[in-house]
Amino acid sequence: MQVGFVGLGAVGAKLAGTLARNGVDLTVFDLDPARMALLTSQGAKPGESAARMMRECDVVITSLPSPAASQAVLDQLLPEIHEGKIWIEMSTTDPEAIRAQAKAVQDRGGRAADCPVSGGCHRAATGNISIFAGCDRPTFEAVLPLLTYMGRRVLHTGDVGSASVLKVMTNYLATVHLVSLCEAMTTMAAQGMDLATTYEAIKASSGNSFVHETESQLILSGNRDVDFTLDLVLKDIGLFQALADAKQVPLELSPKLIEIVKDGQARYGDRAQSDRLIERLEEATGLSITAPGFPTELIDDEPEERGSEVFRTVSP
Repeated sequence: MQVGFVGLGAVGAKLAGTLARNGVDLTVFDLDPARMALLTSQGAKPGESAARMMRECDVVITSLPSPAASQAVLDQLLPEIHEGKIWIEMSTTDPEAIRAQAKAVQDRGGRAADCPVSGGCHRAATGNISIFAGCDRPTFEAVLPLLTYMGRRVLHTGDVGSASVLKVMTNYLATVHLVSLCEAMTTMAAQGMDLATTYEAIKASSGNSFVHETESQLILSGNRDVDFTLDLVLKDIGLFQALADAKQVPLELSPKLIEIVKDGQARYGDRAQSDRLIERLEEATGLSITAPGFPTELIDDEPEERGSEVFRTVSP
């Protein structure tokens, strides 16, 4: 199977690198030549354009920063799609948009799978990230071998669009956790609590979360480079708010969260690292939310291994 990969950003480069490392016949394309050079040094072949990659490959994977970017690339892919071609969209995108895009692919005889990832860039680098897959079952079984190179846990979520709905939700929750952790740790510092002890208390308690075990470490080290920027956070939580608005769900936390992220952008820049949200509270209180001994980068210490499909624990 010949595979093309378009979009070599923070996550895409790591997913593509995992495919190359595992011997997949891979061609890559990105508008940034330096990103392409990094992947070709890992064994991938350079692509000339998205359209040519779809013409020459059996599967083309996209991992792009916005629904608009995904549509622009799909417009290039569509003329080359016919029976036997598969498009895998791994961006975090608008669920309605991906449904319409998948139909356009299917109308030309191809197959489409909606496959966003979750778990952080450090797990994308080791092939241990989680993948949601929205598509019909035959398409899922066709793409599963590729997905299990890139991810440790692969969940078939239902039809196209279902994976993006769930991914938007998980990114919303991650942002809630991040903002609440900023408030919790700043309040503990104001109370005179040792922040290393605070970290362990949260980790050992019902207040723990994946975000705490990862991003709190970067906050406390002072590095705060989680490889995820505020513009992407705002896109994702905005998509979640749109899902709620479409069904008239009266959210209360979500609008405040959007306000906080926009304030962070106004202070630090649209593409500031998301963990810099802690600095809003540091500035307001004069406190330093740091502690010695915490890592300045996240490293996945789980050994890399081939992934597998995971199933619901409760049967319908």
